[in-house]
Amino acid sequence: MKKTLLASAITAAAFSGSALAQTIASASELAARMDSMPTVYGNIQYAIAHDNIDGGPSELSHFDNGTTLGVKHDHEVAPGITGFFKLELEGINADDKAGSSGIDSLDEAYIGVKGDSFGQVWIGSDDSTYERAVDEISQYYEVATLNIGADYTTGEGDLVQYMSPSFGGLSIWGAVQVNGDNDAKGGSDKSYPFQLAAVYEMDALELAAAVDSNDTSDGNNENTYGVRASYNAGPLRVTGEYHTTKDASDTFGVIGYYTMGANQFALSYELNVADDADDTETSTITLQALHNVSDHMYVYFEGYLGGGDEVYLYDENGAVDDAADAIGVSDERAIASVGAVYYF
Repeated sequence: MKKTLLASAITAAAFSGSALAQTIASASELAARMDSMPTVYGNIQYAIAHDNIDGGPSELSHFDNGTTLGVKHDHEVAPGITGFFKLELEGINADDKAGSSGIDSLDEAYIGVKGDSFGQVWIGSDDSTYERAVDEISQYYEVATLNIGADYTTGEGDLVQYMSPSFGGLSIWGAVQVNGDNDAKGGSDKSYPFQLAAVYEMDALELAAAVDSNDTSDGNNENTYGVRASYNAGPLRVTGEYHTTKDASDTFGVIGYYTMGANQFALSYELNVADDADDTETSTITLQALHNVSDHMYVYFEGYLGGGDEVYLYDENGAVDDAADAIGVSDERAIASVGAVYYF
């Protein structure tokens, strides 16, 4: 009797151990498979803005402010070398299903490899080298209707980009856009516009300089040169930047950010002086107050006050880009906007 009970107990223990081992092996295998799967991410962005042109019309609008859905993945190609890809889609028009045909445009798509010894190289559609290195202010804000930016024309598609490792805080970045014979960006001929940048980081200080060759069919192909200096002091970050393009314009900008708990405040000033007979000036003061509701959601207010030498064209329905469509012109424009973003 006792021998039978003992044998049964041993058998049960052996079976339980085997099942437990299989369970642990299955869990480990599942975890490994989960780690190897692509990461799916996305966001929904809504905004409401009131746009007023001094002496002209005003407009209230509710809109999708850039809702996206994406997938990304990386894996070890060889010891110390990682392959990666990213695909990000937009154009969902999440504010109004009657006006949406689903995802209808591309934001980013690229593949590449990176390693500690040689840096990173990737090809496809992505933020350009010049943009990432020195164009901080106009890229920061959410609605960004009146932000000025610089006069560089090399786009974000057909790019081959490289970023070196850091050498004592200094890294070298580069990009070439490959435009074929019939590519619209290159006109009727092949073109290879390029961008180069040097970025130096030491403790709280960041310095960057960049050039864009602008060799596209967009008109003026004089080089654009830009510099940026940023300083981080605890919760405060301050950035100043300058861009110049011969026979086009000079752009100046300064921005300060202050983080306080779940809140962030930003204030900036931008000035563009066109290289024309009147040295036409356009300026924008922007204020943002942003609150992080949680790890996946934030809300914000942005106010824009634009001024200049009669630079805001309008018709009876609002601002227009084409002078042929304008019925009036103003030297002041103000926009107040509120928005919310949920991301995962």
